[in-house]
Amino acid sequence: MTTNSAPENLNKPLTLKSGLTLPNRIAKGATSEALADRDTGRPSEGLTNVYTQWGAGGAGLLITGNVIVDREGRTEPGNVILRDERHLTELKRWAEAAQASGARLFMQINHAGRQTPRRITSQPVAPSAVPLKGFMGLFATPRPLEHEEIVELIGRYATAASVAQKAGFSGVEIHAAHGYLASQFLSPRTNLRDDRWGGDAERRRRFLIEIVRAIRAATGPNFSVAVKLNSADFQRGGFSEEESMAVVDALEQEGIDLLEISGGSYEQSAMMGATEKTTSKQTSTTLREAYFLDYAKKIRARTKLPLMLTGGMRTVATMEKVVAEGHVDIVGIARPLFVEPDLPHRLLNGSASSALQVKTAVGIKMLDDMLNLVWYQAQLRRMATGLRPRANLGRLGALVSGYFLSYAFNPLSIAFAHKPAPLTAPPKAIENS
Repeated sequence: MTTNSAPENLNKPLTLKSGLTLPNRIAKGATSEALADRDTGRPSEGLTNVYTQWGAGGAGLLITGNVIVDREGRTEPGNVILRDERHLTELKRWAEAAQASGARLFMQINHAGRQTPRRITSQPVAPSAVPLKGFMGLFATPRPLEHEEIVELIGRYATAASVAQKAGFSGVEIHAAHGYLASQFLSPRTNLRDDRWGGDAERRRRFLIEIVRAIRAATGPNFSVAVKLNSADFQRGGFSEEESMAVVDALEQEGIDLLEISGGSYEQSAMMGATEKTTSKQTSTTLREAYFLDYAKKIRARTKLPLMLTGGMRTVATMEKVVAEGHVDIVGIARPLFVEPDLPHRLLNGSASSALQVKTAVGIKMLDDMLNLVWYQAQLRRMATGLRPRANLGRLGALVSGYFLSYAFNPLSIAFAHKPAPLTAPPKAIENS
C-alpha cells in the first residue's frame, strides 16, 4: 500500500537533553538477536551485518537487543556480554556500521535476574527467592542478592555504559521492564526485601535510580541515557501503574534523556501483545495497534520527558497520529524490520503506509508460537549472512532449521548448566550511598 504524502511529524528531528539529535521519530525497538559468540559474548560479524541493514533502513534511532552486564545474567545463549573493554574493537565496528547512514545507536544494557534460564545457570540471582511460575522447570529458584553484590552490579551497568560510549554508541537504554532484574527490584511481587533495596516503593526503585546515577557519573551529561519501563506488570500484587508513575517522576528528576514505555513480564507477556486481548472492547484502530497508549497519555500529563512507545504499531496513520497529538515523541517498531529492514525509510517518504502483513500460523497454538519465533529467527540469520529477508520464506523450513540451531529446543542444555562465580567486592564509594 502507498500514500501520496510523507508524514510531517514522523519526519521531524528530535533533540534530547544530552544534545543528541535524532533525525526522525521512528525507532527500531530492541529485539533479541542472540548473534554473539556463545562462549565469550563477543559481538559477531553477523550482528554487524544485521545492523548495517537496519542502519540504512531509515529509522532515526536503533536500540540493540540485550547486552548483558554479567555472564550469569544472560537471557539466552548468544547475548553480547559486556564487562570490560576486551571486545572494544568489535563493539566499535558494530556502532560504526549501524550509524553509517545517520541513525543513532543506543545499547540496551540488562541483567535477566530470576529470568535467567537453567541452561545458563542453575543458580540465578534476584532481589528475593521468588521463583517463576510455570515454564516446566526451565528457570531455577533464584538466590537473593547480598547488599555487596547489588552494589557491584550497579557498577557493572556503569562500566558497560562507559565502554559503550568509548565504542561510539550514541547512548544506552537501561532495561527496567519485562520482568528482568531492574524490574524485579521495582515489583513488590518479586522484591520482598526489607532493607535499603526494598520494603516500600521508594526503596524498591533505588536499584534503578542508583544505576542511572552511576552511569551519569561514568559517562557525563553529553551521553544519552534512556530507560525502558513497564507501565505495569499486569499481575495481582505486582508493579502497579501508580508506582510506575512515581518511578517516572524520579527518573525525570535524575535527568534521563528518553523513557520507553512497555509492559508485562515472562509470566504475563503484555509486551508481546497480550494487552490486545484486554482491550478488545475498544474499537479504535489506534488503541488496537498502540498497546500502551492509554498509559502514555497519563504519563504525558505529568512529565516533559521525551517518550517512546513500542508495541503493536503497524500503520503510518497510527504512528503519525500518536506523535502529532503529542502523546509520545518517538514510535518504536521491531518485528516488521526482520522482514522489511527499509520499512522506516518507505514510511517516512510516503511510499508505504503500513508494515507487510505476515502470516506464519497454521492454527495449532503450541506449534504456532514456536513457528512464529523460528520464522523470524530464520530471517535474522539471513540478514546476518548479508542476505535480504524473504517474506515468502517457507514455514516448514524455518521450523526445522530453528529446531536444530537454537539452544531453546536443546534438551541437553539444562544438564550443562553451571553455578555462577561469586561477585567481587563493591566499590566503597557506592557502599554507603
